[in-house]
Amino acid sequence: MGELDGKVALITGIGAGMGTGIAEAYAAAGAIVVGADIDATAGRAVMERIGGPSSFVLGDVSRVSECQGLVDHVVGTHGRIDVVVNNAGVTKSLGFFDVTEADWDRIYSVNARGLFFLMQAAAVAMRDRGEGGRIVNIASIAGKGYRGTSNVAYAGTKGAVIAMTRVGASQLARFGINVNAICPGVTRTALFDQVIDELVERLGGTREEAEARAVRSIPLRRANDPADIGALAVYLASPAARNVTGQSWNVDGGLHWD
Repeated sequence: MGELDGKVALITGIGAGMGTGIAEAYAAAGAIVVGADIDATAGRAVMERIGGPSSFVLGDVSRVSECQGLVDHVVGTHGRIDVVVNNAGVTKSLGFFDVTEADWDRIYSVNARGLFFLMQAAAVAMRDRGEGGRIVNIASIAGKGYRGTSNVAYAGTKGAVIAMTRVGASQLARFGINVNAICPGVTRTALFDQVIDELVERLGGTREEAEARAVRSIPLRRANDPADIGALAVYLASPAARNVTGQSWNVDGGLHWD
């Protein structure tokens, strides 16, 4: 029996990086995973590799109507939704003076607005079923003041995720819904590679130097793998975390203490 045996979990942004790692960890723990992504080719490839009862659904959380549609799809297909992992996120490497209105709107539409409305839609379904549930939001140490953030808008959205996690945990507790956040530090994903490339283009130097700087700042001298995030996401959805809610957990090799 896995920690999540038979639980129905919706995970967004599963086409790459942390989303893939979380989906793999959930499936290994026995969950029925419905993986969502805006990239149908990448998303389907991940879910086909995972196999079993898991499946893929196309969805863009920057569109509020699609947040509700994702929850409706899961409930319509499986009769319930036990866990939501709000993982979908976007960023880019931008200096303070480089952030445009378009950058701001895109980053907020996915990382903050989309996350909230998916959390809200899932909470309604969990409340109405009457058996509680788990919501796991992927934030970042950038939301806690990490100086190495990719840009100010990204940091703002992740701070918002932490705040929404706390308010959600407080207001949803009476329905038996636990809400927690994971705050990754430097994590080796395609998004990390993109940010490194943008840093090199903006500040110069080599890719190797930029990567080395990022890892050298970590006390354990090790960047996260997506599996590190997946392991904590499994715990937060498991019976072992039944009395854990409103918390923001750092996974960062000791990079940030708060």
